[in-house]
Amino acid sequence: MVSISHSRLRVAAINFLNPAPLMWDFEHPPLSAPLALRYQIDRMSPSECAGALSAGHADIGLVPIAALATTPGLRILPGCTIASKGRVRSLLLVRRASQPLADLRSVAADTASRTTLAYARILFHKWANPAVPFLPAAADLDAMLQRADAAILIGDPALFALEERANRFERTGEELVYHDLAQEWRTLTGLPFVSAVWAAAPTNQAQSGPLHEGFAEDFIQSRNHGLQNIDALVAEWSARLPIPEQTIRSYLTTNIHYVLDEECLEGMKGFFRLAAQLGVLPEYSF
Repeated sequence: MVSISHSRLRVAAINFLNPAPLMWDFEHPPLSAPLALRYQIDRMSPSECAGALSAGHADIGLVPIAALATTPGLRILPGCTIASKGRVRSLLLVRRASQPLADLRSVAADTASRTTLAYARILFHKWANPAVPFLPAAADLDAMLQRADAAILIGDPALFALEERANRFERTGEELVYHDLAQEWRTLTGLPFVSAVWAAAPTNQAQSGPLHEGFAEDFIQSRNHGLQNIDALVAEWSARLPIPEQTIRSYLTTNIHYVLDEECLEGMKGFFRLAAQLGVLPEYSF
């Protein structure tokens, strides 16, 4: 681990369940204390992480990958990601069963992740409805469907919506279709759905040569230790969220993929290629 004497690096972290394994060492002994001397952790939504890096309010952030195309100079820290190679459960497009995808006139969208909305926009191009408007909305499924034909939910609110699916139908009698966006992406492209990576802000100490490698190793080690402590994470998060322990365990071990491997890198390249071709994001390569 790299030893530094100057002020702590500011880390913009996501306040959802899915990055919990990535944050293990920063939140648990024995490494939480020494890491606290080097890193200041601030929690926020995914889109706020990107904004914090762009504005110079953070040095490292767990950013939605779309931010790489819109924030010049961000540098990916190798090793870690939040991705899915199949069904993810926490990225949903919910629509009324009576309205096909091609006929949707509006989508209420949780704006917490720019990347999810970019993926959704690409999918709507493939679903022959490229111009359907996305209406910014708070993550409340009932309220969203009162305002629009469909809703995009991400993170913990999406997990809640799946858990409440049967209860909602009993309460409303309204038949809904729940599209898992990661699974839809995999079906369309054969590629993983890569949501976020650790990135370093432009022109800061975390970017430069050997220091960059040392900082990246801190985050990789934290991920590894988190994946070795899934039982503890399940116990912690089942006390915080109204979600069964088995659902949390499956989510952290099966639905989410945390290693930025070659397949995920290819998934990112495919995402950026399609996003640029369809005018969803500026051209970007890494």
